[in-house]
Amino acid sequence: MTELIQRLDRRRFDVRVACFHREGAWLPRVEACAPVMEFPIAGFTRPATLARAAEFARWCRTHRIAVLQTSDFYANAFALPAAALAGVPVRLGSRRELAPNRSSAQLALQRQAYRCAHGIVANATAAAERLRREGIAAECIHVIPNGINLERFRPARTVRPIRTLLTVANLRKEKAHEVLFDAVARLAPRHPELRLRVAGDGPRASELRALAAALGIAERVAFLGHREDIGALLADADVFVLPSRTEAFPNSVVEAMAAGVPVVAMAVGGLLELVDSGRTGLLVPPDDAAALATAVDGLIADPVRAMAIGGAAHDAIRNRYSFDRMVRAFEDLYLSQLQVSSEAA
Repeated sequence: MTELIQRLDRRRFDVRVACFHREGAWLPRVEACAPVMEFPIAGFTRPATLARAAEFARWCRTHRIAVLQTSDFYANAFALPAAALAGVPVRLGSRRELAPNRSSAQLALQRQAYRCAHGIVANATAAAERLRREGIAAECIHVIPNGINLERFRPARTVRPIRTLLTVANLRKEKAHEVLFDAVARLAPRHPELRLRVAGDGPRASELRALAAALGIAERVAFLGHREDIGALLADADVFVLPSRTEAFPNSVVEAMAAGVPVVAMAVGGLLELVDSGRTGLLVPPDDAAALATAVDGLIADPVRAMAIGGAAHDAIRNRYSFDRMVRAFEDLYLSQLQVSSEAA
């Protein structure tokens, strides 16, 4: 979303940004290219949230917002109904997850919010299929995969021993880091030089540190916390591993593939669309530490094959997932929806 905000054609679009809390590592990037307005809320059950939604509706009317694009569950639930109240001509929600860890009340809230949208943008075919199963009409679903800045990733097309594994993911339950740790513990006796680098932060940090110690791999696992230099981390990585139980379209895997790093991930969700298993990466059954260890072990044993998989992955990403392609798809969607709105009026 940050890249979209930066790259939309200013000859066609006057871009404005609304957020709940004006903070975060990427705020300066957004403020450098668009005005940012804050509508702070502390939860959807708080009475003050209705006042913030009314303020947002007035803001939409004041700035004559023609197209609203939300970016996640919370933005869908807050902004789509408020924008409908404001009469915003084109309202587009988003779906960037498959089976969200939400309460029944939250899921009901999102379904009601989607009713206020003219369309929903899914970032993967798997996410679009989930929307269809939830009752969203097919003609209202638009699939626009995430883009990537290919200039940030320069694959090193050389054969080298495989010693460093990297994973990049928030430390949350659905990311299944424990499966990866189990796999590393299985590999450790045969590969004394094998190391795992874990980039990301989250509520499971202390739990996962304790698990690494309990499995006897604490000295092999480096917890890096939140990192912005993913390109540099990938340049030092020999294999990228993502053990998630659910994924729509993981940017981390796209970036690893763009960098020419062979990927081993679970055969779930959008990864089935993104990775051609055996050619541009390896997919294994979810929650199967033994299969994960076997896949990584095979790459360790055959670095030439690992390099070939990384090279094929880079070529696939270069051909399909540029930021230019992504931004053009969003712009075309906005303009076509505006045309439909104009004709309906």
